[in-house]
Amino acid sequence: MRKTSGSFLHALIGLALVTPLLADEPYSSTYQVPASAPTLIRGATVLTGDGGRIDGGDVLIVDGRIQAVGRSLTAPRGARVLEAQGRWVTPGLIDVHSHLGVYPSPGVAAHADGNEMTSPVTANVWAEHSIWPQDPGFETALQGGVTTLQILPGSANLIGGRTVVVRNVPAVTYQGMKFPGAPHGLKMACGENPKRVYGDRNQAPSTRMGNVAGYRQAFADARDYLRQQQKYERDLAEYEKQRAGKQKNAGRRDEDKEVKQPPTPPRRDLKLETLAGVLQGDIIVHMHCYRADEMATMLDVADEFGFRITAFHHAVEAYKIAARLAKAGVCGALWADWWGFKMEAFDGIQENIAMVDYPPGGCAIVHSDSAEGIQRLNQEAAKAMSRGVRMGMDIPPERAIRWMTSNAARSLGLEDRVGTLAPGKMADVVIWNRDPFSVYALADQVFIDGALRYDREHPAAQPQSDFLLGLGVNEVTP
Repeated sequence: MRKTSGSFLHALIGLALVTPLLADEPYSSTYQVPASAPTLIRGATVLTGDGGRIDGGDVLIVDGRIQAVGRSLTAPRGARVLEAQGRWVTPGLIDVHSHLGVYPSPGVAAHADGNEMTSPVTANVWAEHSIWPQDPGFETALQGGVTTLQILPGSANLIGGRTVVVRNVPAVTYQGMKFPGAPHGLKMACGENPKRVYGDRNQAPSTRMGNVAGYRQAFADARDYLRQQQKYERDLAEYEKQRAGKQKNAGRRDEDKEVKQPPTPPRRDLKLETLAGVLQGDIIVHMHCYRADEMATMLDVADEFGFRITAFHHAVEAYKIAARLAKAGVCGALWADWWGFKMEAFDGIQENIAMVDYPPGGCAIVHSDSAEGIQRLNQEAAKAMSRGVRMGMDIPPERAIRWMTSNAARSLGLEDRVGTLAPGKMADVVIWNRDPFSVYALADQVFIDGALRYDREHPAAQPQSDFLLGLGVNEVTP
């Protein structure tokens, strides 16, 4: 994960970076990789997720990891061999913008836990503390080949709170789904949503300039909080040094200097703690933003305070500043064709994804923001492919698959673990019945960490939400 430049932040606050404010990760993952037999998938069209394609290719999975990708691989003793001639294999799909679990099905008020609409800045809340693991949407997403999801708070606030990355596995608690070691994200939102929510209450912000003032004040406060923490650590180090010196010189007649009392640590503030984590480069910023001019403004705000925005989400006007986003290393997490449902979404075009992907260094991502859309990310990508091809762009499947795999992993700070079929990576693998960019494509089998989590031919063997038990929806039909 890329960190904020230490020299840049030093210039801003006049102090060196310090260690994270909390040494131990609270609410840590309890997810365990299950044991599974070695698996050889043989004879498929393999899209590796990094731009590679192998016709008649094999993928070998051992101990939950990709061991080899190529042709004519040899299965180890005791391996299951899956003949996949005529089928396609890809990395597991990654949805970087989902509200499953925090706005679960059925969509009733009792389940609406995604927006903490009590203050424009709620950096203190964590989306994971709202996740209901029994949401049936996780299962339907799995059937669409989605193996990893980022769950975010909603977009009512300027700063909505922390995001969490989960593995798409059945669990009783969200910690059982939580991606081990994944960086936290921070959900921010610009434009109409926050100014409408709080303007309607005669509160600030009620304008776009109020939005920007709100971000700037929040990060100015976080910078001061970080200074206080750093001063405390310096004072504590000096105290420990004095105490050690007095102990060393105990008994000497010239040792009569009083050792100061230990410094008092600053009051813990959960909101500012999260924002300080952003300034330190430990928490990744994901920003809901539609208009090109507002994205440009937010890049300037990020520069002012020395943090980095990893992706603009929805971003229907990202095509207007595609070169600037590529130069800044910022991804666009986008829909294929949603537009026009409010004024800031009015200038969307169906070529958006292809145009954001086009410049050197461009990073386009297909996301859902929908319990239905997550079931067909591959078809959403196919729509974007077709519009790019109509413009004259060369977008073969091996390029477009990155929009749901390696580019998505990059935006989450997980490119070293998931998103491609490469030796040593987590074995998140989907076997499709045909070209995944076909409208007729279906996921036949889905593996997460080498374990078979979905098999279309044996639906009764799949774990299902306890919420659905007894409702008659688990009956297997032809």
